[in-house]
Amino acid sequence: MRTSVTVTAVYHCSLERAFRCPMLCDITKVHTGYGMMPRVTYVAEENNWGKPGGTKRVFMASSFAVKAGSSMIDKVIERKENEYWKIELSDFTFFAWGFKKFTGEWSTKELSRDQILITYTYTTHAGNPLFYPVNWLITHLFWKVYLKKVLENIRKLSCGNEPYQYA
Repeated sequence: MRTSVTVTAVYHCSLERAFRCPMLCDITKVHTGYGMMPRVTYVAEENNWGKPGGTKRVFMASSFAVKAGSSMIDKVIERKENEYWKIELSDFTFFAWGFKKFTGEWSTKELSRDQILITYTYTTHAGNPLFYPVNWLITHLFWKVYLKKVLENIRKLSCGNEPYQYA
């Protein structure tokens, strides 16, 4: 079973910056933690990150729900330049409340010069039907709020000309 949430924002920067920053900038500045979601501390094994099929291992700080260390694999499923990213997070090394994987879709649409509409959709995939009610609650009550925080962090990176870490 799947549950999705979508958040939107308008960034005042170039289309290229709005498209590239969420995936190619320093992820520790994007996922800074919130509530039960710990911050990302670093990544390793960045095998062709930024290209379809590219992966990286994500390491997180500890929280009441996650032990510090290697937490998951992040994979680029699809990339359509200046339009669309699709990523998948899976292979969790912590109790994930019945989630099997997450898929994220980041799309950009130029409204006018330096005015970019961002649509960020996150889909949670339940691995065990018994956890579906908990998955739904976490997705709609927590994850949507967390995504708004992530959108703001990415806006700062995009509009602040943060350097890319990947090509």
